[in-house]
Amino acid sequence: MGSTEDLDYPQIIMQYSSGFLISKVMFTACELGVFDLLLESGEPLSLGAIAACLGTSTTGMERLLDACVGLKLLAVEMTQEGALYRNTEISNIYLTKSSPKSQYHIMMYYSNTVYLCWQYLTNAVREGRNQYERAFGISFKDPFGAMYRSEEEMLKFMAGQNSVWSICGRDVLAAFNLSPFTQIYDLGGGCGGALARECVSLYPNSTVTIYDLPKVVQVAKEQFVSPEERQISFHEGDFFNDSIPEAELYILSKILHDWDDDKCKQLLAKVYKACKPGGGVLLVESLLNEDKSGPLETQLYSMNMLVQTEGKERTAAEYIGLLEAAGFGVIQVKRTGKLYDAVLGRK
Repeated sequence: MGSTEDLDYPQIIMQYSSGFLISKVMFTACELGVFDLLLESGEPLSLGAIAACLGTSTTGMERLLDACVGLKLLAVEMTQEGALYRNTEISNIYLTKSSPKSQYHIMMYYSNTVYLCWQYLTNAVREGRNQYERAFGISFKDPFGAMYRSEEEMLKFMAGQNSVWSICGRDVLAAFNLSPFTQIYDLGGGCGGALARECVSLYPNSTVTIYDLPKVVQVAKEQFVSPEERQISFHEGDFFNDSIPEAELYILSKILHDWDDDKCKQLLAKVYKACKPGGGVLLVESLLNEDKSGPLETQLYSMNMLVQTEGKERTAAEYIGLLEAAGFGVIQVKRTGKLYDAVLGRK
């Protein structure tokens, strides 16, 4: 390892400070439809053709395209007629709407919702609470009422969650052998059904019931899960205020990080009471190192929990403590090496 003198600190600081510029370039190219157009065209296109098709200025589009080339999201070929642009493989797979692994919807959610809350990060740090009131004029006391403030916003959020599970779902569901559990409830994280779909694909003898708020269930049935998917069903409810039905396994995917410790203990106690003997609960979260020195992505997620929710990201030991307080034992932790990790507690 080199000495501190080997590091170019001014350059590092400049890279950190320009991070949001990089994000906005990618978000803007997605929103304008650059990657979709280039995929559909089947051939490289000129600046003029792209600007004309998408209804933008050539001046602005040229700078956007060149920035995307710099980010390796586009490739450019210089010809006698001028520059011709095409998608790179990463853009075709992750940034076009039609790809099975598309992250387009989560990009749009970050661009149009999360970024507005992050404008008030300084206030969030000072006050220790989410920033929906400043960003959207909605009470900070009901973070999910703010997240679901309109059907359009709900659809955006649900589609974004589906995007995440399309690339991360199998990693966390395969972290442990869940085949002994055939009756599974996905509590609050089911949204658009992508995680449930991965679960029944991986464990074909299982059934998954998505337990979520009535308005979320209604949208999921209309937009995301077809009646033909018979291994997936729905249960309407608020897991803090309504009963939780008996099951063999409960999945809490990116749920506990939304809430403070007291709320987490309250929810896990209800899950433990409802859980069949020998059953369990699978927590899907992004785990901090025990000294909270990283991973950087998880530290940033925790900042996002500050500006958007009542919760935070936690260490494995902290989740183990919450599970033990609820009565769960034989707790196992599996770091997947990907965005999300898995913690399994047994009753």
